[in-house]
Amino acid sequence: MDRENASDLVAFLAVARERSFTRAAARLGMSQPALSQIVRNLEERLGVRLLSRTTRSVAPTQAGERLLKGLAPRFDEMDIELAALSELRATPSGTIRITSTEYAAESILMPALTRILPKYPDIKVEVIFDYGLTNIVAQQYDAGIRPGEMVAKDMIAVRIGPDLRMAVVGSPSYFELRKKPRTPQDLTNHNCINLRLPTHGGSLYAWEFEKGGRDLHVRVEGQLVFNGADALLKASLKGLGLAYLTEAHVQRYLASGQLIRVLSDWCPPFSGYHLYYPSRRQPSPAFSVLVEALRYRRM
Repeated sequence: MDRENASDLVAFLAVARERSFTRAAARLGMSQPALSQIVRNLEERLGVRLLSRTTRSVAPTQAGERLLKGLAPRFDEMDIELAALSELRATPSGTIRITSTEYAAESILMPALTRILPKYPDIKVEVIFDYGLTNIVAQQYDAGIRPGEMVAKDMIAVRIGPDLRMAVVGSPSYFELRKKPRTPQDLTNHNCINLRLPTHGGSLYAWEFEKGGRDLHVRVEGQLVFNGADALLKASLKGLGLAYLTEAHVQRYLASGQLIRVLSDWCPPFSGYHLYYPSRRQPSPAFSVLVEALRYRRM
């Protein structure tokens, strides 16, 4: 069946059901004369009269009634299938690519995914661990997770966690051999574990401190360099040096006495983790579900 016949049959069905060219034309969004011409053309092609017209009413002829009974159920089935496809299209689905640090993924992203993925089996999430300032547009990510202060101004940023604080920590065995630093400058006498960032030429991350309105960025020295926070944590637990990590990352080790914190008065709170994505992006249903699951709500 060609496209012309299909559209003409739809026009006939509308008139036969409405028993009126005027109402059928309004339903189809066309003029009454145009609809009348379509039905006449269909009758001429079929060589049989389908509708009996009077000045007051329109009714199917015997041939028209047969065509109506044969076609109506089939077109109804097509409408049902098309509606089902529309519902499927509205159902959140597709793959979401996210760049995140390991700790943010474990502490914030994973709990959210645990809640939503069983409800939406057509959503897939790919998480890439990265500590750099990733260009999510160039790298074809849908979004990134970073502290708010690291998010570019042209991005939409959704807060997904509370404020953060950094912590300088070392093991009891480490401090058995060295005095605890009282100021950031004292770190020059310590074996510090460095983090190498892939951005900015792969430079070492400078430890940031603030006190009384005074900001310090300290380039520390040490025997070990890693490109991930988990490795820094494990090395500090083994007494191999001081590590600079988020307070939340080391909290349970501080509580158990496995780590000791120093310079806490030099580490004020700062903006917590945010999910960021391009402002020109049109969020998909799947992405919107993830955003709402991650959105931070203060208690």
